[in-house]
Amino acid sequence: MQKKTNNNDITTLDEILDEKYGARGAEKREQWEEEFEAFRLGVLIEEARRKMGMTQQELAEKCGTNKAYISRIENNASDIRLSTLLRIIHKGFGGHLKLTLQL
Repeated sequence: MQKKTNNNDITTLDEILDEKYGARGAEKREQWEEEFEAFRLGVLIEEARRKMGMTQQELAEKCGTNKAYISRIENNASDIRLSTLLRIIHKGFGGHLKLTLQL
């Protein structure tokens, strides 16, 4: 049963995930978290590309890959190597990558 916060009828995302996949640290939950981060990365790349008014083809040409690969990244259908991510950000967008680590 889902617990409610502050006696409201609001269930937090963490509560839903705890119920469906287990608490953080559980194998199923960690797999979900990894897949979600990959999905978020694809969304960030797509949003940046659109904000810059670029097509997938234009981004691919700028960073030395192909349109199909950019599409797979944006649709979470492909793992992305760090070197490729950096190329997309630096050469494709002219930007810089900032990382944070949460423990």
